[in-house]
Amino acid sequence: MTWDHRGLGGSARPRDPSRVRVEDHVDDARAVLDAFELPSAVVVGWSLGVNVAFELALEEPARVRAVLAVAGVPGGSFSSLFGPYGVPRRLRPRVGRVSSRLLPVLGPLLPVVVGSLPPPHALLSPDAVRGAAREAAHPGALYAVLQAFSRHDWAWYRHLALAVGEHPPLDVAGVRCPVTFVAGRYDTLVDVADVRTAARVVPGARLRVLSGTHFLPLQYPGVMVEELSRLGQRSTT
Repeated sequence: MTWDHRGLGGSARPRDPSRVRVEDHVDDARAVLDAFELPSAVVVGWSLGVNVAFELALEEPARVRAVLAVAGVPGGSFSSLFGPYGVPRRLRPRVGRVSSRLLPVLGPLLPVVVGSLPPPHALLSPDAVRGAAREAAHPGALYAVLQAFSRHDWAWYRHLALAVGEHPPLDVAGVRCPVTFVAGRYDTLVDVADVRTAARVVPGARLRVLSGTHFLPLQYPGVMVEELSRLGQRSTT
């Protein structure tokens, strides 16, 4: 079960345009659980979804049996941007805000291109190229993602991205459910070092680093199923 974030896909914009914080997306997660009469669930988060998953786990621990966190960090997302490009950490939030404001100008497919390619210095690495090229093995899924991105209202998408940038880093030491982090070694949008740090903080967390980029679910769908199955078993023990 899933949903579209506010104003994207099949979801309408909120009457109050400011209600697009991560905390508001967490309210939607609760609404989905309630709609399907689920007292709890294993929560999968990809990118922004990782922020939402950990907020929910901290606010409503009884409703989150486990978290699969894919290509994301629990808050402070803009501070994790463009690490492989060598952008100093102190400048990353500013670069993130500028990049987000330019989204309607730079074109709807730019986030897909940036997120799916290794950084320039890694393009000479066969391992990096093989990881990114795995998307081509699943052309149907890749086409669906490209189509979905191209149909976004990019002025609104910019609005959502800027709201995510205001979400502060979370103290996840209090998360007690099983957690698995899956990170891409060549992810230009999420610094793998930040994912490693979060995995060390969460008690008993598992970390798996793959030779991939931000689009790990397209590049390694088998690994996603494997890790989700393993996590499901951990959540019942």
